Amino acid sequence: MAQTSARDHLEFCLERINDPRGEGARTCLTVYAAAARTAADAADARARSGQSLGPLDGKVIAIKDLFDVQGEVTRAGSVALRDAPPARDDAAVVKRLRAAGAVIVAKTNMSEFAFTAFGINPHYGTPGNPADRSRVPGGSSSGSAVAAADSMCAVGIGSDTGGSCRIPAALCGVVGYKPSKFRIPTDGAFPLSYTLDSIGPLARSVTDCAVTDAVLAGEPAKAPEPVSLNGLRLGLAGGLPLRDMDATVQSRFDAALVALRRAGARVSDESLPILEEPARVQAKASFSSIESYAIHRQLLPSHRNEYDAMVLSRIEAGEVNTQLAPLVRIARRLGVWPKALLNGVK
Repeated sequence: MAQTSARDHLEFCLERINDPRGEGARTCLTVYAAAARTAADAADARARSGQSLGPLDGKVIAIKDLFDVQGEVTRAGSVALRDAPPARDDAAVVKRLRAAGAVIVAKTNMSEFAFTAFGINPHYGTPGNPADRSRVPGGSSSGSAVAAADSMCAVGIGSDTGGSCRIPAALCGVVGYKPSKFRIPTDGAFPLSYTLDSIGPLARSVTDCAVTDAVLAGEPAKAPEPVSLNGLRLGLAGGLPLRDMDATVQSRFDAALVALRRAGARVSDESLPILEEPARVQAKASFSSIESYAIHRQLLPSHRNEYDAMVLSRIEAGEVNTQLAPLVRIARRLGVWPKALLNGVK
């Protein structure tokens, strides 16, 4: 379908969302059709008058279900929060998207509380993988990846703590990555780990991701210029990252290395033993499980039965005991642990 305006593109995206043969019902938990049409028409009016708010003006965006939208309960992919008070304001990144002229079309499905890598959600259904609808999309930003891959939006906004943008991007065949933690504000995003949470885009092109990333970070937004790979030095981290790789992934990975070398990149094998350390340090529990338990400990007594069993087990693994005290002390020494959390751990 030819898309000659923001409104045209929006209507195309809404058709994709509403297609009963597609994944829209499982991918988009809230659809803002009326508000999105108003925003798209405003973007087209600016375009006709020769004005622009930047490269995201009129771009159709979907946001993960953990971001606050004023006047709505933030579900975070769960039913346990249905009685929570509505958000009093938009999340910081939602404000930045609106200010840039983005057309927010929907809130997208996710793993409950962003705490599994598969993208399975027993409460709202699991979006089918675009390559094979019988397979999982990856998580936790499952809906954002599927929405981008299936053209329900141009860009999906996700979050990444331990792979929640990268995993669904890889499984769904779109671009996604974990931005640096402190570049993009997490205010108004339901937290999993205060230490590790970051926010980033998923899209079908690097350019759309780069432009959106800049807007989210409050930086000047412009499309990246192509550069030559000739002479670029790339280090290939051995050990844990490449261990026990699936045969299909291994063959694709090897083919990518061949393509990079043919393009002139200088790829060297590097030994980084430090990559083995996080698994050892977090053998009892991870930063994410400890911090998520602190976040959920007041909700759990009354709502435990409403949690996804897999998510619940990961959260409860973070209940603090003396065995976890060294991890807490390390985090405090690094200055990354919120003072309000885990009082009493020495």
